[in-house]
Amino acid sequence: MSARAQTLRSATPAARASWRQRWHQFRNRLVANPAFQRWATRNPLTRPIANKRATQLHHMTAGFVYSQTLLAFIELELPETLAKGPVQTEGLVTLTGVPEPGLLTLLKAARALGLLEYYPEDLWGLGELGAALLANPGIAAMVKHHRHLYLDLSDPSAMLQRREQTALSAFWAYGDVKAGSTDPETYSELMATSQGMIADYVLDAVDLRRFKKLVDVAGGTGAFARRAVARFPNLNARVFDLPAVAHQANAQPKLEDLPVLHLGGDMFADPLPDQADVLTFVRVLHDHDDEPVQKLLDKAHEALDAGGQLIIAEPMAETPGSDAIGHTYFGLYLWAMGSGRPRTAGELKVMMENAGFANVKEARSPMPVLVRVLVGEKINA
Repeated sequence: MSARAQTLRSATPAARASWRQRWHQFRNRLVANPAFQRWATRNPLTRPIANKRATQLHHMTAGFVYSQTLLAFIELELPETLAKGPVQTEGLVTLTGVPEPGLLTLLKAARALGLLEYYPEDLWGLGELGAALLANPGIAAMVKHHRHLYLDLSDPSAMLQRREQTALSAFWAYGDVKAGSTDPETYSELMATSQGMIADYVLDAVDLRRFKKLVDVAGGTGAFARRAVARFPNLNARVFDLPAVAHQANAQPKLEDLPVLHLGGDMFADPLPDQADVLTFVRVLHDHDDEPVQKLLDKAHEALDAGGQLIIAEPMAETPGSDAIGHTYFGLYLWAMGSGRPRTAGELKVMMENAGFANVKEARSPMPVLVRVLVGEKINA
């Protein structure tokens, strides 16, 4: 045992350890013992468990390779190429420009991940997961965008010791967009694509028929607001975001005649638009640290009319069945971004109540792995 490990062990209050801790310590001593591992792989009763744990560990080891397989699959536009039906290997070589040996390596890898299917006569078609990418263009946009995150994760130990000057924080250059030194186009496009992906899930979870005036804070170019007013014609919406983003949204050609107005401002420095009876933060709060988030919630309570409703929609930590997405994916992502953290529904509920909101409840999302929804009411003026 190293000197460091010995020091840590001597500092552990073993006498006060719970039964769960004691059980885990006993289990870990067994699992860490090579002799036990050899026995477990040979014993018919324990072999399935040993194989399962070995497979799980190998998936963690191979995770980056899986993600890069997905990136190549998307960059070569294979989902779009195969959308109308299977294509032979020779045809895919011509369409992608990748020599056959390399392309076959990718095709077989993508098939193993459920992205592709292989048929007789050397035909390749979309698998279930590959087809799902066509319905969710936001996934492809995020996968391409992850090249910034991977630069930071090339040395994760170093990244965890600092949060400034990361590749991801340079991409999400909120301060530069606010100062006008960075064009918001790329920033806004990814926001719109990824936000649009979950907007319908949020609107499936809430009923906005009794409201008239929606304010969507940090709503980018209006992906969520447009879907909201299309779903609930009783609504008029105002989207509040940085002046450069609002200018960009107002300059875009309007494909639909929807009651959506874009207002420019700084949600941290300026008052939020008032005279609203429903106010939304869609995938906003987890990007920011606790103190500014609490101030935003306080400002939201002040801006809402009495009887108004606050809606928070974002991925949340410790979501049953998807723990790794909360603390692992979003935890590392937001650390690299330079601000924010994944919060549990319970943590957000306490922050909403601290701001004065009452009757805080979770609305049932049809896709909690991607977005959960909390709703609170402003009872007092």
